[in-house]
Amino acid sequence: MKTKLTSLFLLFAVIALLVAPTHAMIPAFARKYDMSCNVCHSPMPKLKPYGNEFAINGYRLKDKEPPRFTRETGDDKLLLMRELPLALRLDAYTQYDSKKTPKEDLGTPLILKILSSGQITNNVSYFLYFLFNERGTVAGVEDAFLFFNNVGKADIDITVGQYQVADPIYKRELRPTFEDYVIYTVKPGRTKANLTYDRGITMNYSLPTKTEAMLSIVNGNGIGEAEVSFDDDPYKNFFFRLSQPLDSTFQIGGLGYLGKEKENDRINNFYMAGADANLALGKVELGMQYVYRRDKNPFFLASGAAKIKTQGGFAQLMYAPKLDKSNWYVFLLYNKVTSDLASLKYHSATGNFTYVMARNFKMMGEYTYDIEYKRHLFTAGFVTAF
Repeated sequence: MKTKLTSLFLLFAVIALLVAPTHAMIPAFARKYDMSCNVCHSPMPKLKPYGNEFAINGYRLKDKEPPRFTRETGDDKLLLMRELPLALRLDAYTQYDSKKTPKEDLGTPLILKILSSGQITNNVSYFLYFLFNERGTVAGVEDAFLFFNNVGKADIDITVGQYQVADPIYKRELRPTFEDYVIYTVKPGRTKANLTYDRGITMNYSLPTKTEAMLSIVNGNGIGEAEVSFDDDPYKNFFFRLSQPLDSTFQIGGLGYLGKEKENDRINNFYMAGADANLALGKVELGMQYVYRRDKNPFFLASGAAKIKTQGGFAQLMYAPKLDKSNWYVFLLYNKVTSDLASLKYHSATGNFTYVMARNFKMMGEYTYDIEYKRHLFTAGFVTAF
């Protein structure tokens, strides 16, 4: 009984601290264009469709770049930003986990990152962020890439660097819940490839039918530290996706991933296939993802290799009572992963209540029930950027 009272006290104490007044804080893009964060995010950091278009256009407004943001050098071959654009993001949480000891935990801060993005020249932009703190350690650079817009005067965009493979579908880094999109993180056996961070090259092309086609070539081993080279085997992996809006409210997509890995002269061939859909009907938005994965030898065995099948996905529902002008939001997230490997099985249901104190400061309370292991997880905290 004492433990439960302590847990409740910690949760309410953090919430009480969060409802204190806060000063308005404006992130880098909002500062540059003199506009609200709400133009691209609702609630922050979740992107609206306009925010996705802004990202696809190299994090700039087409034909609306403010002259005041660049220096007059007298050289038309040099576009030099007047100031280096910077922003900070801070996430802090407190949690109660029924399966951990101690059950209560103050993750304050959980994440502290510095972000920067801007133009190098008319059709070349950059984006990066550095994690000063992630769960108490300096994590280093995660997203870091150059973006080439309208290459060859065609509707082709190229991204070079490190990024999350699944970003063109649902941006895991900008999800509105503390609970993850688990299927994107799955790695059977000793494999290193999944749909989160990797290094590679991505090409996007928009067809006249409004179909978006994407091809990504990646190392396939994540973004760990380099030894001799960043890639630790002779193979490259291929990720491709097609998406099609059926009307202004409904979009569908499909993905494929072909991979090959080598460890100690042993090979694992694998593939992924999946489908996604997004439905936006006024105050309600529903996003869904399904992925099927099959690995031939994920433990890199010399003999007796067993094929491992893994499949699953998530569904996320958002309710915004006043659309993007809402002061509060409700999110429901359902995750399920099944696999031949018991360690990969996951099944959870999450409810999240988000309150927007400012366009760049949100508070949230979240409850997740782990159906697979009968685990209760309560989370309360905030996300802010400035």
